[in-house]
Amino acid sequence: MEMKKRINLELRNRAPEEVTELVLDNCLCVNGEIEGLNDTFKELEFLSMANVELSSLARLPSLNKLRKLELSDNIISGGLEVLAEKCPNLTYLNLSGNKIKDLSTVEALQNLKNLKSLDLFNCEITNLEDYRESIFELLQQITYLDGFDQEDNEAPDSEEEDDEDGDEDDEDEEEDEAGPPEGYEEEEEEEEEDEDEDEAGSELGEGEEEVGLSYLMKEEIQDEEDDDDYVEEGEEEEEEEEESLRGEKRKRDAEDDGEEEDD
Repeated sequence: MEMKKRINLELRNRAPEEVTELVLDNCLCVNGEIEGLNDTFKELEFLSMANVELSSLARLPSLNKLRKLELSDNIISGGLEVLAEKCPNLTYLNLSGNKIKDLSTVEALQNLKNLKSLDLFNCEITNLEDYRESIFELLQQITYLDGFDQEDNEAPDSEEEDDEDGDEDDEDEEEDEAGPPEGYEEEEEEEEEDEDEDEAGSELGEGEEEVGLSYLMKEEIQDEEDDDDYVEEGEEEEEEEEESLRGEKRKRDAEDDGEEEDD
């Protein structure tokens, strides 16, 4: 399928300005140039044209928002200065499997100030002595060359980064789920207390008659004891009164005797 037809198919009844990603891999270029792609794709952020027999970037439209450009397995040998002019905000560029041989060809990428990752796998330039050191010195803005930085640390995969972000979100959710909400423990304790009260109530219900009889019997016994106490207290009071009366009588008798002696 030709590139122009493939682009129309990929639009899927959308306007070009609504498209942010466009994959045109394995379709055919006419005369090795881009056809059907124009400036109306102004929101495009990711463009892939792998294995499309592309030899020239001369007809690449202005794509100011483009971040990632896949151009692997084509027949590009030069003309890379167009990229800085048409796609100034590129951060990732894949030129693997092209006809790039010299450092001077890559030098044109110096004007891509935001470029962080460059792939040149299977290009002849990789056979140069001190290839990696030379590229890092030439393009000081890049962090990763062919998937590794200057200390041979592997570049993070964009999908893995998304997964890591997702995992962090999952961990946060798990933490939220693991941690009980405020007042949860108090509610749980209250529920347990209610259950204990219900259980106690049911036990009382089972032996209700027996408990009732024993309770009544206890009340009667208590009343009898109270009555005895009351009687005993009354008798003591009467005895005290009688004693006091006897004392007064003795006192009077003594006084009377004294008066008679005086006489």
